[in-house]
Amino acid sequence: MTRAQPIDSPALFPPRESVVDVLLPVAVGSAYSYRVPEGMEVAPGDIVVVPLGTRRMLGCVWPRMEGARTVDPAKLKLIDRKYDVAPLQPAMLAFIRWMADYTVTPPGMVLRLALRHDESAGIARERTGVRLTSNRPERQTRARSKVIDALFDGFVRSKAEAAREAGVSASVIDGLIDDGVLETVVLPPEPAAEVPDPDHSRPALSPAQSAAAAELVASVKARRFAPTLIDGVTGSGKTETYFEAVAEAIRQGRQTLILMPEIALTQAFLDRFARRFGVLPAEWHSAVGSKRRGRVFRGVATGEVSVVAGARSALFLPFRELGLIIIDEEHDGAYKQDDGVHYHARDMAVLRAWLEEAPIALVSATPSIETEVNARRGRYARLHLPERFTGTRVPRLEPIDLRREGPPRGQWIAPRLAQEMERTQEAGGQSLLFLNRRGYAPLTLCRACGHRIRCPSCSSWLVEHRFRRRLECHQCGYAMPVPNECPNCHEPNTLIPCGPGVERLHEEVQKLMPNARIQVLSSDLAGGVERLRAELKAIEDGEVDVVVGTQLVAKGHNFPGLALVGVIDADVGLGHGDPRAAERTFQLLHQVAGRAGRANVEGRAFLQTYMPEHPVMQALVAGDRDAFYDQEIAVREEAHLPPFARFCALIVSGTEAPAAQAHARALAACAPLTEQVRVLGPAEAPLALVRGRHRFRLLARSERNFDLSNYVRAWMAEAPRVRGSLKVEIDIDPQSFL
Repeated sequence: MTRAQPIDSPALFPPRESVVDVLLPVAVGSAYSYRVPEGMEVAPGDIVVVPLGTRRMLGCVWPRMEGARTVDPAKLKLIDRKYDVAPLQPAMLAFIRWMADYTVTPPGMVLRLALRHDESAGIARERTGVRLTSNRPERQTRARSKVIDALFDGFVRSKAEAAREAGVSASVIDGLIDDGVLETVVLPPEPAAEVPDPDHSRPALSPAQSAAAAELVASVKARRFAPTLIDGVTGSGKTETYFEAVAEAIRQGRQTLILMPEIALTQAFLDRFARRFGVLPAEWHSAVGSKRRGRVFRGVATGEVSVVAGARSALFLPFRELGLIIIDEEHDGAYKQDDGVHYHARDMAVLRAWLEEAPIALVSATPSIETEVNARRGRYARLHLPERFTGTRVPRLEPIDLRREGPPRGQWIAPRLAQEMERTQEAGGQSLLFLNRRGYAPLTLCRACGHRIRCPSCSSWLVEHRFRRRLECHQCGYAMPVPNECPNCHEPNTLIPCGPGVERLHEEVQKLMPNARIQVLSSDLAGGVERLRAELKAIEDGEVDVVVGTQLVAKGHNFPGLALVGVIDADVGLGHGDPRAAERTFQLLHQVAGRAGRANVEGRAFLQTYMPEHPVMQALVAGDRDAFYDQEIAVREEAHLPPFARFCALIVSGTEAPAAQAHARALAACAPLTEQVRVLGPAEAPLALVRGRHRFRLLARSERNFDLSNYVRAWMAEAPRVRGSLKVEIDIDPQSFL
């Protein structure tokens, strides 16, 4: 693969061209041509507003392709205006083009990821403050006197701050402005983020950390593409290690992007960043307000923002000079986008680092199989941190064979695990019970007629959420109150919950340990991000005895007092035909167990399982991570599965099952014939009905070095047109097979 030529070459795009191409965030395969108004100069990357039909749309001036068809300027519409914001850099334009080609997506839809926020191209609203003058009001009141006393120091405050400090309403401030007692002053724009100090607080690193940090710093100094896997056990100080590379990028005046799977929830990470650099990084995720996102967007484009910590969407921010990318918990499934443009943020981050000529570090205690294979084959450098920073041992895992020592009927916690939890509480430690099922029960069944309550729009059962007294679908969000009678036979009081969720587990812990302080951690409980952050802080501060949580608890949190982890159903991820099931189960259980024993307490972990002989369970109990990877990689290679082959999933969906199935069969019939690609299907997808749409799946499999994206693009060019309610989704390198 050769790096693309600079996308803003003058030979490709004369700076004073009267006709330019503008890429719009719509699902078309090419840019539109527009005339440049007299007196306006535009170049590739400039953000402009152009007419499209009866609408006005935000777009990006796009490089002219050599040999492009010329159009009579008289037939073209004029660009409306050019925004006074920093243009997208050449590397960003190349990234959009490369990503569109790889994912078989119209480039305008990838551009939408970079320009989907209205504030991205807007002008920051002027901020004003108030200051006391020498004038005094003709009519003096107690409230006005309080304002004058509060602002007597002559400093400028915002109106809200002045009112809050004086303990008065905003109308009092407005009245004093009208009387000339207060004057308004234009304030400088609020910064998107403070500038981090790379030397604020240098940590004491272990020898292994120091060696790894030195290599990362060297790669930043070299200013070239260098992918590195930071492979360390849980609690080994991987974050502090890559912070030294971040510090070097700050010293160079270059920018850093830190991607995290759940940045909105990891307050502990933000606190660690602040302790190291003196200030918080700029945040980018769904919980950040639109005004602040706008400031971050503009600060990134101008270079004002040095470090961004964000979710996968932060990958599309318009960095002015990107000098380092960090992918924390690189194995996490949250990096895969399964709606709209299907992409994996980890893989696209590697692409962007290559185009930016910047080093990238992929960080994990349980690397993905793809990353592990790349490290073993020398494509990625590996930095290994084999021991915990505190010197404590990684928790010892013990299996509990539910076939021989399972819990009593109607309960879910085995007696041995319950005894260990009681001992842990008596010793002053915390326990964590992990169950990757939200709600109270995954299924509601009528004991009179056997009816199972399912979602009317999906092929899934409704999950009872007893805290909210609702039955909910975890696919489409449909919800209904828990009925008093069976919807099928109408018998009253016959509905019973089947199986456990975290809410039901919470109920059982309350009975076993009535004096324990219990906290449920689940992403679907009311209160949002702020509630979750407060609960995580309470656990960290030792205000909770028992934590009952879903996979949310495996997201890199640090609980110093956690001494015991119990996995209630270790087999839950192994019961279906997903080729990644073993990998995901191993990663999840290893990460959950690693939450224990991170401070000065020895950690223990118990796995409740019906399959203690399964290779995943044996590897976890033996603590032999390399044995698991050896076996899983061998199985993947023999079965011709990723990363030793490439897949593309095509999902055909429609409101009518026969029409969707017929279109899927027509797609299969027109697939280009080649020995290098095998097309499987169509077959009904495992989740055959989602949001009222019937789904059929085709899979195309090729050799690793085959250009599957180009094959699918040629296939779609010959495919029958999509009509009516039909829709075809293309997912290159799918992570989910549902």
